[in-house]
Amino acid sequence: MKPILIIRTGRAPAHIRGRFGDFPQWFRVAARLASTRTRSVDVESGETLPPPQDIAGAIITGSAAMVTERAAWSERTAGWIRAAMDAELPMFGVCFGHQLMAHALGGKVDYLPGGREMGTQTITRLAAAEGDILAASLPPQFRAHTTHEQSVLEPPPGAVVLARSERDPNQLLRYGPQALSSQFHPEFSADVMRAYVVRKREAMRREGGDPQRVYRDIAATPIARRLLQRFALRPGLGKIPRGR
Repeated sequence: MKPILIIRTGRAPAHIRGRFGDFPQWFRVAARLASTRTRSVDVESGETLPPPQDIAGAIITGSAAMVTERAAWSERTAGWIRAAMDAELPMFGVCFGHQLMAHALGGKVDYLPGGREMGTQTITRLAAAEGDILAASLPPQFRAHTTHEQSVLEPPPGAVVLARSERDPNQLLRYGPQALSSQFHPEFSADVMRAYVVRKREAMRREGGDPQRVYRDIAATPIARRLLQRFALRPGLGKIPRGR
């Protein structure tokens, strides 16, 4: 059986890693994937990605890096994403991975107007999600964790916007028959989200935010997590039937 690839584009801050582990572990746990079913490649550290035909699907993680920095490793990964799209490889990008997929396919990524979006947000499913084999199962509104400064400001040509938050109109995108991405973090637990808010509380205050309120409003996000689980259960599940 071909593995599901976890494309690691960064790592959690040291004190968060010490308490909760790191990105590949979070995705495996959230998606209910056995370690024997996954392979992790650290592209930020220069590791080489396998050919798309050698894997069953790919999950692209978040990162502290910014897509607009155009780092060499990031641009190489963007090129790999384009090749994987041509091969119709099932892909799910998250946060930085979401932005990198949009950038790779011709969208615009930059800083979210109004500053960072952080904490447990209400995500609204849009009408376009009704025909999507994964997103159609979402309720009209659900909760999801977010922590990001940059966002997809303009989706790539042909991409379909499936969900939004109050401040970010492009929270969930479908790029083609096998590929989608979310700005929100389906892999985060509530405890991980709390740890990020504590870490960023001073920056939030400088930007006029209320970290105490954000911390208090953090809650479990089982529906967001279930979206990742459905993708990972069988990567081909993300495919839209031809002709739809």
